Amino acid sequence: MLNKVPEITLYFWIIKVLCTTVGETFADFLNMNLHLGLTITTYLMGGLLVVTLVFEFRARRYIPGLYWLAVVLLSIVGTLITDNLTDNFGVALVTTTVVFSVLLALTFAAWYATEKTLSVHTIQTTRREAFYWAAILFTFALGTAAGDLVAEQMHIGYLLSAVMFGALIACVAVAHLRFRLNAILSFWIAYILTRPLGASIGDYLSQPRKEGGLGLGTVGTSALFLVTILALVVYLSITRKDVSASEAPPAQGFPNRP
Repeated sequence: MLNKVPEITLYFWIIKVLCTTVGETFADFLNMNLHLGLTITTYLMGGLLVVTLVFEFRARRYIPGLYWLAVVLLSIVGTLITDNLTDNFGVALVTTTVVFSVLLALTFAAWYATEKTLSVHTIQTTRREAFYWAAILFTFALGTAAGDLVAEQMHIGYLLSAVMFGALIACVAVAHLRFRLNAILSFWIAYILTRPLGASIGDYLSQPRKEGGLGLGTVGTSALFLVTILALVVYLSITRKDVSASEAPPAQGFPNRP
């Protein structure tokens, strides 16, 4: 089958950060605004994620809408997993950060041991796709734990946390572009860091002013970012700018790019 993930373009990183922000704010919206509670919210979002991944695994090529729906749901579920461990089971954020770091490292180790690569440009088998989505889930859970640890427990604040994680991503980009840091390593470090970046942005926009936010609320913030994600995904579905020219299948009404 064709590569099941998008090309790593600027669109990819923009949507990824938007998805992580939605993961933070929409989980809070369901849990607190709709009063579903962490447990019911987790079951609901987990069920939707399973259904989405079934369709995603059955697809034979990258489909923007389906792929990014899976990412949004993984972002929400990853947030809920960390929140459940912290709020319902009293697990410290330091512990969850360490545990998810270990689980992510083990996933990468197993992936590399069986496939001899961690590249996202060759997600062309079901086994590689399974490793890919497992890694994505653990990056979201890890990013949530690390972001909350830095912003809340260390009292750094949402805005400063967002600036800090944004600066770290910029350092990774410079290390890759200027000092030739390995592309695969650079990608995964940046991917992990975008989770706490997006979460910090979401919390800064949605949380009350007395808690260091702008007070836009989870409803407004979630709606704004979901609409933006939808617009970008529709654009990419039409233009196929995030599909490799050599792999882009013919689409009715849209000729192949040269």
